[in-house]
Amino acid sequence: MHIEGSLIAREKVGVQDFVLLDSHTSETAFLDNLRKRFQENLIYTYIGTLLVSMNPYTDLELYNQKQMNLYQGVNFIELPPHIYAVADNAYRVMCTERNNHFILISGESGSGKTETSKKILQYLALACPTTEKLHTIRDRLLLSNPVLEAFGNAKTLRNDNSSRFGKYMDVQFDYKGAPAGGHILSYLIEKSRVVHQNPGERNFHIFYQLLEGGEDYLIRWLGLERKPELYSYLMQGECAKVSTICDKSNWKLVRRAFTIIEFTETDIENLFGLIASVLHLGNIKYEEDSHGHAIISDGTQIQRVSKLLGVPVCILQEALTHKKIEARSEQVLSPLNIELAYYARDALAKAMYGRSFSWLVNKINESLSNKEPPKKTVIGLLDIYGFEVFETNSFEQFCINYCNEKLQQLFIAITLKAEQEEYETEGIEWEPIQYLDNKVICDLIEEKHKGIISIMDEECLRPGEATDLSFLAKLEEKVGDHPHFLTRKLAGPGARKSIDWVDFQLIHYAGEVTYCAVGFLEKNNDLLYRNLKEVLTKSKNYILGDCFHPSELDNRKRPETVTTQFKNSLTSLIEILMSKEPAYIRCIKPNNDKLPGKFDDILVRHQVKYLGLMEHLRVRRAGFAYRRKYETFLQRYKSLCPQTWPNWAGPAREGVEILVKYIGYQPNEYKLGRTKLFIRFPRTLFSTVDAFEVKKNQLVSKIQAKYRACLGKRAFLKKKEAAIMLESLWRGIMARKAAKKRAWAAQTIRKFISGFINRNKKSNADNKNFISMMQYNYLAKLKNHVPKSVVDKTWLQPPIAMTKTSELLHKLCMKNLVRKYCRSITPQKTEQMRQKVVANELFKGKKEGYEQSISQPFEDSRLTEQDISPKVHQLMLYDKMKYGIAVMKYDRNGFKPRPRNLVLTQTTLYIIEQLKIKQKIDYTNLKEISVSHLSDGFLVIHVASEENKQKGDVILQCDHIFEAATKLCMLASKQDIFKICKQGIKYHFQSKSGFIDFTTAADSQVYKAKNGHLTVATPKLKS
Repeated sequence: MHIEGSLIAREKVGVQDFVLLDSHTSETAFLDNLRKRFQENLIYTYIGTLLVSMNPYTDLELYNQKQMNLYQGVNFIELPPHIYAVADNAYRVMCTERNNHFILISGESGSGKTETSKKILQYLALACPTTEKLHTIRDRLLLSNPVLEAFGNAKTLRNDNSSRFGKYMDVQFDYKGAPAGGHILSYLIEKSRVVHQNPGERNFHIFYQLLEGGEDYLIRWLGLERKPELYSYLMQGECAKVSTICDKSNWKLVRRAFTIIEFTETDIENLFGLIASVLHLGNIKYEEDSHGHAIISDGTQIQRVSKLLGVPVCILQEALTHKKIEARSEQVLSPLNIELAYYARDALAKAMYGRSFSWLVNKINESLSNKEPPKKTVIGLLDIYGFEVFETNSFEQFCINYCNEKLQQLFIAITLKAEQEEYETEGIEWEPIQYLDNKVICDLIEEKHKGIISIMDEECLRPGEATDLSFLAKLEEKVGDHPHFLTRKLAGPGARKSIDWVDFQLIHYAGEVTYCAVGFLEKNNDLLYRNLKEVLTKSKNYILGDCFHPSELDNRKRPETVTTQFKNSLTSLIEILMSKEPAYIRCIKPNNDKLPGKFDDILVRHQVKYLGLMEHLRVRRAGFAYRRKYETFLQRYKSLCPQTWPNWAGPAREGVEILVKYIGYQPNEYKLGRTKLFIRFPRTLFSTVDAFEVKKNQLVSKIQAKYRACLGKRAFLKKKEAAIMLESLWRGIMARKAAKKRAWAAQTIRKFISGFINRNKKSNADNKNFISMMQYNYLAKLKNHVPKSVVDKTWLQPPIAMTKTSELLHKLCMKNLVRKYCRSITPQKTEQMRQKVVANELFKGKKEGYEQSISQPFEDSRLTEQDISPKVHQLMLYDKMKYGIAVMKYDRNGFKPRPRNLVLTQTTLYIIEQLKIKQKIDYTNLKEISVSHLSDGFLVIHVASEENKQKGDVILQCDHIFEAATKLCMLASKQDIFKICKQGIKYHFQSKSGFIDFTTAADSQVYKAKNGHLTVATPKLKS
């Protein structure tokens, strides 16, 4: 999509390029356009070639592999704004024109500068051709970021990963466009953070990463504990733990990065020895002796520092409590008071950390250095602090805002120069542009002998005691008449309220900033006592040896102040940037709460002003808002004129001239350059775009109609031809299939007729198929006629040829049924079967009614334990009942029937009447058990006459004679004494005897006959 492609939706999402705003001078219109795009998650907008980036505070899926591939090798204006477009344009122009480029990334803390820098590096890593060697260089470039972030970034109130130093990285490419090396320059690391943090802020990340993720052996060797609250330098901000930061995982990333960047274990040990020493230094406490001199109260911490730095304890202790003063040829040690002792301790910690950071950058540069021949091109990435205005602005903000003044001066100069060169190249008359030239502000700060930096240096160097107030008075004396400088003394009544007695105010290009002069001279001096330097030069930690050379002690010249060093490095940076082709990315944070979708107008307006975006837009729009090469403009809009559509054969310039006249451009709305068309007003372009959108829809409709007709006709002819071909082929196939099927059918019929004739012979070629079919049919029928139980003796009659097979199958089937039946029998059923077998042996063919009883299962007992009285149980001595049944007992006197219960136990037979045991017979005393051959239920139990305790034989009648008799025989184990009588049964009552006659009759009767016998008449059962 072209840059103008989304302009028809501009009322909703704004314009993609601020240059196309009608009200380009209105800050309100600028903010409104930013807001519209931000609310639609369109976080990138151009101002010409400058990219404005809004931090979305959420993942928008803008940085995946698909997006990278989309922007690779595409013209800068053909896709929506994106950092990939800026990076790709710089890379492609560098490769084709063999020139150097830089991308300047600036913005407030938390606006996304560091992340933008990372994304550009990742994109360049993907876009470049690569080999195994180049892959290593690429990894080192990418992994240098986590290391520098760990040592140079910290949590602030505005940003959880705020860069506390400026960084310029050159990515070097060979002639093929592959990464060949890199080089990093760092600017003004915030050393004061090492010893002091504001509430809600943290020290540098590396301290917390070491304590949280460091290996146990390393922590022990460094003498540390994992609790940050134990270390004074880490708890001033009272914010050791941050939910959005995972120090442990970041530690792992840093350790991996050290490996890739070729840090040795010795390097790492010495580096972290320095880091741990800083923490131990912060825990050193002083006391005042009787003379008011500072002494160290506890030697534990200083011993740890001594061990880690490889410095004798006594020398280190002396250096931290005394100051060496040189008077001519003499050196005198002067004791420090407590205030100066703490100053010396903090100065030592800041110097060690600051120089170790410089050593770290140099070490990374060694790893990234290009070993190949020097012919190369570079893309520089400048991730620099943006303009800062806080409630209290100190020395650091002064340096940062000075840097931004210089970069703004460079930015406007380069932009103006580029505009003027383009106009001259195209033969367009250059119109002078009104803009704010901030050279006057830069001179106020940096002018030699007259600027604020020179005055500050003079105060630091002059004899006598210089103070922040004397510095402020000097400023009022030297630059008090400057229009961009103000103090409380110089201010009018209205402005005086906002400026304190220790403040001064500068009017920067971005607005007024009030600085507190307290601490300016101290921070500018950044002095480290000579005897502390001597201690560090003697350290066995070789990193300190690299950072603090003995030659420093021989040099009597006072070292350069911090601002002078910064001014010189900034001058060097400007020279580097002036030699390269620029690209700019301005980062803006939409709110201070880090919330997605929230747009704070006041905060954004503040940043737009301080980033100089309106100034840049005015310069970019001073002449013509839009410019395009003739070929590009004609190719896009040629459909709007009949003379240029569909193809223009002549020169592109003439075609564009015809096209714009046909559209209706007025002479004051455009200019024709040598290679480009210049359009002055955005509304002119918008009307063209809207006309093109309408025309495009018309053209698309016509093209679609024609194309559909062409496709329809082509498809019809193709289908018709295919149908004819298919029909002829299909008819041939079907005819061949039918003939083949008939031949097969005839052959099959012949085979089966022959097989039927020879079906009873042995298997041969003639009957093999028929026999197979016959076997299959028999088995298929047999499947539905298999016997379902063991007693089912039916079996399907087999063909003669399958007789043996059928017999085998019958045997297998019966075995399987038997096996299944046997598996289904439970122990209870087994016992019943055993009882049934005994009953069969006793009664089969001997007593009427037995065959009818076979199907009735025997019960375990006809009585339950509850049916027997507890008293009877007691009399039975709780002998367990095995079987019980209700019976009718016949008396010896008159054969009167009495209802009784017959109870069988393991050893004894009981005749029970409710609460009494009427008769007890041990199985050993059984003489005989008699029943008749008829269907009556009489059972006579004969007792041995020798047993005097017994009353005699027992005559019983029960409904389940077969069950009761079988149970008795089995429990008594006396099947041999069981007897079935046909003539009658003789019984004995002690000394008397009697006879029971059994006869058949129409009805069942039991009575005493005239002959005195007990007669039992039962009906004859039908057979």
